[in-house]
Amino acid sequence: MLTPLVTIAMPCLNEAAFIEACLRSIQAQTYPRDRIEILVADGGSTDPTRDILDRLAATDSRIRLIDNPDRVQAAGLNRILAEARGDVIVRMDVHCEYAPDYVEKCITILERTGADNVGGAQRCRGRTEFELAVCAALTSPLGVGGAAYRSPDNEGFVDTVFLGAYRRSVFERIGPWDPAAITNEDAELNQRLVSAGGRIYLGREIVVHYTPRGSLGSLSRQYYRYGNGRARTLLKHRRFLSIRPALPFLAVATGLLLLVSLPRVEALLFVVAPAAVAFGFEAIRVGSSGGPRRAALVGVILPVIVASHGFGFGAGLVRNLSLLARQRHVHQPGD
Repeated sequence: MLTPLVTIAMPCLNEAAFIEACLRSIQAQTYPRDRIEILVADGGSTDPTRDILDRLAATDSRIRLIDNPDRVQAAGLNRILAEARGDVIVRMDVHCEYAPDYVEKCITILERTGADNVGGAQRCRGRTEFELAVCAALTSPLGVGGAAYRSPDNEGFVDTVFLGAYRRSVFERIGPWDPAAITNEDAELNQRLVSAGGRIYLGREIVVHYTPRGSLGSLSRQYYRYGNGRARTLLKHRRFLSIRPALPFLAVATGLLLLVSLPRVEALLFVVAPAAVAFGFEAIRVGSSGGPRRAALVGVILPVIVASHGFGFGAGLVRNLSLLARQRHVHQPGD
């Protein structure tokens, strides 16, 4: 059987700190060299990202730079899709390094399972003490809701995976990434895929390491955007495949409601204290192996992740409901 042609699809913007290591790990893939094309959609980087890409492309004809004037990832992925020749579209992220057999395992598992999309766990790998603490925090279901792809021990059919290797036919059946999605474009695509009867498989043998954000501010902004994108997906499809994406919002909303409705002593007793105990317990459970400092950092990171995602989700609901209301008003007869 002919070895499938693979398109590596990678959007980027100002990723000079990560782009070379990421591409080197792609160049080192064991999959047949002549059956891979590497398409990178740059959203107008102002740092040395494009210089690095040009230098690497000069020595590897498989690497091709595509301009993405819309800047956002979904738009870049769709520009790649429009030019891709691959039978399989392997969506990759710059903040990752891939095991040498990453592509090979994706293709093997696609063929073995008959799935429409396959992916591996999001194996977090930090360099600084803060990044290591983020990695520890992401192993806690308290912060991320227990998604199956967070654990490298999980395997089987799931509702979404980290990144993903899609059969080309998926996009012919359900369309491309949502071009209006600022974040959450992968989960939204996977939700459409599952709703259309497609199957997604999480494979333990598919190994990729992800580098998390390096500061509390950047982490907070990231999860605020995630929450915002999740809310948009909910309003677009009017349902989630599971309650998991809404849990941070429900926790934050419930906590705020109790804080404003209860007297101060009861609020401290029934809201603040239980939350502090829960976050503290999880910080010790997942972070203590790295020492007291790491556990303390996890104790700060976990509530920031939950609060940022929750507030982002709430803001996304308000913003997108307002947009929908304005659109309905504009299209009312006689207006």
